[in-house]
Amino acid sequence: MSQTTTIRRRSTVTAVGVLTAIGLLAGCAGSSAPTEPGADAPVTITYVGYGGAGQDAQIEAWQKPYTEAHPNVTFVNTSPPDVAQVKAQVDVGAVQWDVVATAPYAAEQNCDTLFEPLDITLSVPEADLAPGSIGKCYTANWINATPLAYRTDAFPNGGPKTVEDFFDVDKFPGTRGMVTNLQNGILEYAAIAGGADPEKLYPLDVDKALDELDTIRSSTTFAPNVGALQQAVSAGQVDMFFLPDSRIVPLLQEGTDVTVVWDVTVASINAFAVPKGSPHKTAAEQFLASVMEPGPVAKISELLGVAPINEAAQPKLDEFTSQVEVYNPATNAGTTVLQDIPWYTKNFNDASTKLTNWLAG
Repeated sequence: MSQTTTIRRRSTVTAVGVLTAIGLLAGCAGSSAPTEPGADAPVTITYVGYGGAGQDAQIEAWQKPYTEAHPNVTFVNTSPPDVAQVKAQVDVGAVQWDVVATAPYAAEQNCDTLFEPLDITLSVPEADLAPGSIGKCYTANWINATPLAYRTDAFPNGGPKTVEDFFDVDKFPGTRGMVTNLQNGILEYAAIAGGADPEKLYPLDVDKALDELDTIRSSTTFAPNVGALQQAVSAGQVDMFFLPDSRIVPLLQEGTDVTVVWDVTVASINAFAVPKGSPHKTAAEQFLASVMEPGPVAKISELLGVAPINEAAQPKLDEFTSQVEVYNPATNAGTTVLQDIPWYTKNFNDASTKLTNWLAG
């Protein structure tokens, strides 16, 4: 399936390309493959996520049902998915981790060195999956949208309605918030505000995007991670912001009055990879295939508010998750852009360096 195809996953939503980014960087030498146990032998998969409520939801949505269906497979959970640890394990040929949360670009950059090429036998039609859901060294688990939103009480006469409004400090004065992690759309939103066509964003003009960010630098909190920005919103320190769907849901649940704006929304595929030399590669691959089935896909969407990677999934959204689900036609009549995985695989290091230098400037 092409990773650069423009698709329409719902009649009201356009998705372009595919892609995301967390900072798993340098590759390293591989090690010899271990011998795996027999098909029915007890297997413990070491699963590495980001901890907290998100990983608890993954245990509930994916791991517990999988163990119920496959009693010989159990899980040990740890966090975070530290690239230094992956590298150290691979370098000495003593890999302990089996399933690691990562970004597609990072897995592809380090394919067959840091991460295993995968042999996934799908139990679902690949046509049902979002483009870019399966790479050489990763499989998708969900889609994170990072919509524009604002604290309703900060704008009693109506808040921003477009990405351009977010960048218009005269029309909409107030404090702003963006996450500096590239997977949360900081460059894409700046490019769109600067006049780029949302359906023709890639290749991104990074320098022009940074110029656009200059226009809001003095009024914007550039948070190093999504948790920091979520806390700033909760504390009333930020009036308008771009924040992932799964981080807006807790704000709504705690009673923060947030309005989500469905104009152009940047979304990214989140993924899993298997470290090179994993002792349970086959078992891990079988588990990863199950994560893409409609039931598990729907369950994680219900628990976190993330968007499903499988069109056949039918999540039962509640009053909070329904407000942030980017592929919910009842709420989102705007355009959705999936970040482009091939572009980030090739250009992440350069783009990240430029953004880091800009932030330090």
